Amino acid sequence: MKENNKYSIGEFSEKTGISIRTLHYYDEIGLLQPEKHSSSGHRIYKHQDILTLQKIISLKFLGYSLDKILDLLHESSITTDLNETLTLHLQALKKEQERIEQSMSAIQRVIKLLEEEGEVDSAILFSLIHGWQTENIQNEWMEKHRLTDIAEELSKKTEEEKITLDQSYIQLAKEVKQLYGRPVEDPEVQEMVKTYLEASLEFLGEDLIQKLANTDVEELDIQELENTPSPFTEDEQNWLNQAMEYYTQQTEME
Repeated sequence: MKENNKYSIGEFSEKTGISIRTLHYYDEIGLLQPEKHSSSGHRIYKHQDILTLQKIISLKFLGYSLDKILDLLHESSITTDLNETLTLHLQALKKEQERIEQSMSAIQRVIKLLEEEGEVDSAILFSLIHGWQTENIQNEWMEKHRLTDIAEELSKKTEEEKITLDQSYIQLAKEVKQLYGRPVEDPEVQEMVKTYLEASLEFLGEDLIQKLANTDVEELDIQELENTPSPFTEDEQNWLNQAMEYYTQQTEME
């Protein structure tokens, strides 16, 4: 019962919105220790405990651990000394925000792809997801090799454009499984390559293609990026590479 602004643990829990279990735990670790009834041992909370709880909740909101909060609760005032840890917390939160946004974008792309395709081979889908997951690594690689203008252009691509390219890749993977083993000059094989490359070029656009053409890619360490798992076997990948080389040669001769 409440008496002179004193609360039982149940009343305090209801007033503050903090569960009884959490209040028990805070008491056990010395974070929020209320007065104890002399005979029954029941916890008795006062107005000061509400203020202390507000401090705890505020510091938790800023990202501090309970151990660090226990130290800070004894500080009568807060100085700029706190800025160093706050800055570290802010950096960690920004990284987490980036990770969450990246995950949300990937989830939306998977949902859209499955809606459009109905069914996608798991190896192909996970290959695409891995590519999305490593976009930050790709951007860092481009910055390292002074290709920030290209990275900026790619970042401007809409979700619809990205999904269209994903669908082209899914279609390519399906056809590779169907046509593998045929001569690379086979008309259907060459049509498969033509369709995919045209979709890729359309995604890039003329401006970006020109920037890539002006880049001496051969001098760059492309192997740093070649860590995306392929949905193809080694033989299938070699066959596809040969088919693309043949297409390029025929195109240059025209």
